[in-house]
Amino acid sequence: MASRLRQATANKEEEATLDMSPMIDMVFLLLIFFIVNATAIIVKTDPDVEPPIAKNSKRQEEKGGRIVVNVRDDGTFTTEQLVILKDDADIQDYVEKEKDKWLGLAEKPKLHLRGDKDAVFRHSRTAVR
Repeated sequence: MASRLRQATANKEEEATLDMSPMIDMVFLLLIFFIVNATAIIVKTDPDVEPPIAKNSKRQEEKGGRIVVNVRDDGTFTTEQLVILKDDADIQDYVEKEKDKWLGLAEKPKLHLRGDKDAVFRHSRTAVR
């Protein structure tokens, strides 16, 4: 019985071939799909705000979930879109709205307070509260 099985398989010397072109097509389609659907997160900075830079500081890589509030040297607050926030209620409304937006995108919201190096700390404390 075993000899018959060996004879049946030994006589066939044809190699099995696999056409790879459909698989390559699928890889390219998936690549194009992910490139088109990927969204780049751009963090805009206020050119009027010059934060102090520590000698051991590093640029943060993760940009998702950022809620940016800028504190200028005169004590005014601005957003990423350079909209001036007039009082505490405006700051709170802006942060809550951005927080809800990031939570809706399944991102963990993080408050980034960018204070000018000449700004007094009490202005920054207002935004933290």
